[in-house]
Amino acid sequence: MAAVHLELLGDEHLQLLARLLQDPAVQRFTRIPVPVPEGFERTWLDLYEEGRRTGAREVFAIVDGEEALGIAAAVRIEPEARTAELGYVVAPEARGRGAATEGLRLLTEWAFSTLDALRLELLIGSENAPSKRVAERCGYTREGLMRSVYLKPGIREDTELWSRLPSDAAPV
Repeated sequence: MAAVHLELLGDEHLQLLARLLQDPAVQRFTRIPVPVPEGFERTWLDLYEEGRRTGAREVFAIVDGEEALGIAAAVRIEPEARTAELGYVVAPEARGRGAATEGLRLLTEWAFSTLDALRLELLIGSENAPSKRVAERCGYTREGLMRSVYLKPGIREDTELWSRLPSDAAPV
């Protein structure tokens, strides 16, 4: 893999978003509506662009060279509390190549430096083993299990809360 970097998600990434929205794992483990409404990639990007303007959220493409592999997002930013919830998704063809790990590592660095965050959180479905491995590799600590959390209509699941603080030891 070339040097993975983050770039602000924009219109040029709508095709990537459309592909991600059709992935069964993305539909299963994220809060996107299922079935995915026609044109939802535009609605979703507009929501994040509004969040960018207000400081409530941010989203980046995870890029390897010229290839966009997925997204890394600050799903919820709470400036007063200096806390953010982060998330990440990579395309099926990018899985197993370290893209999610590198994307979360870069997003974590961004949140600590740019947001001056004192606490970062990940909410991970208890059955999402690959995402938990990414969190571990990036130095996040599993804090506990939240039982029967609402994910979307018809789906409640046990969800793990993971966190990282600036004072935590850097991952090796």
